[in-house]
Amino acid sequence: MSDVFTGSFTQQEPIPEAGIEAAVEVMRSGRLHRYNTVAGETAQTVLLEQEFAASVGAKYCLAVASGGYAMTTALRAVGVRAGDRVLTNAFTLAPVPGAIAAVGAVPVFVGVTPALVIDLDDLAAKADQADVLLLSHMRGHICDMERLMVICDAAGITVIEDCAHTMGAAWNDKASGTWGTVGCYSCQTYKHVNSGEGGLFVTDDPQIAARAIMYSGSYMLYTSHLAGPPKEAFEQIKYETPNISGRMDNLRAAILRPQLADLATQCARWNERYYALEHGLRGTPGLTVIERAPQEKIVGSSIQFLLDGWKDTAVLSLQEQCKTRGVELKWFGNAEPVGFTSRYDSWRYVDAPAMPDSDAVLAGIIDMRVPLTFSLNDCSVIARIIREEVGKVFQAEK
Repeated sequence: MSDVFTGSFTQQEPIPEAGIEAAVEVMRSGRLHRYNTVAGETAQTVLLEQEFAASVGAKYCLAVASGGYAMTTALRAVGVRAGDRVLTNAFTLAPVPGAIAAVGAVPVFVGVTPALVIDLDDLAAKADQADVLLLSHMRGHICDMERLMVICDAAGITVIEDCAHTMGAAWNDKASGTWGTVGCYSCQTYKHVNSGEGGLFVTDDPQIAARAIMYSGSYMLYTSHLAGPPKEAFEQIKYETPNISGRMDNLRAAILRPQLADLATQCARWNERYYALEHGLRGTPGLTVIERAPQEKIVGSSIQFLLDGWKDTAVLSLQEQCKTRGVELKWFGNAEPVGFTSRYDSWRYVDAPAMPDSDAVLAGIIDMRVPLTFSLNDCSVIARIIREEVGKVFQAEK
């Protein structure tokens, strides 16, 4: 009898007991707002910012309402204005071009390679079209960051990193989010730490940090940001920077701090599951495993593979057959946006020229979540189901 997987692809692990206890303590105090503290008290948001900055090796950190808000704030803080053009990945999720559009700027899409990273040749060719790159480490795939920074530095391009899928990851032992001028992280439920919603913003630039804090809604309470720059950085900009409130509250920070403390252990557990799945899929006719660069320290909270040259009908058939056996696959090649997936040409607020080489890659990208509620045996069963169903469809299409 064929295997059927009965687990859930959207079920996360519970919040750690330490996070629950800290959250209850915050609720009992009634002081959820980050600036509502009593004498001698350090807000949970401040502690989270200090701990996260230390964990990635950044000078400054700001806790905000979402990863999308972090990106939008980063764009504003580095000086992007309405009508400016901003480079970004063709393979990404809607909040990335959405952040660019939110400040009135125009996304300029850069291609994707079969390794699912930004096409650095295409980036070099388009480097004269914008002064900012919002780089998405999409689904945790990190490109050659040394080469990317050489291209961007030579062209005077400011790099903002979208690290929604790479908290805990690194390239050549340098943390994701610390290569560019700003790093933006998400704390949404399906990310590496879970507060339902939330985001983190890091930078080493005191003026950018100060502007971000003012944008986030600090009023004139910026000196309480112990992971922020010195007060001198605020002297002029405090009069010029609009309040666009997007603060994180103490409740979410309390939930996140124990998770951050345990992040390395959780990342190792994700990678165990990722490599179990990869091992089970490797060598499947018709399916291409994504090879990861040795310089890349990954966090395998999702896995992708390619169905090179498959017809749309065959991909849809595979999705349906896997679904009947309990395995949920997402496809980035669908002409219509579905759920969390969409292509660069889905965002019709952007007049984007066709990108045939990237279209060919996107047409074959299959994506799957790897929650920590999966056991290693679950991963073996899932890989076997995918392998069997790929084999059936691939043979039928020959």
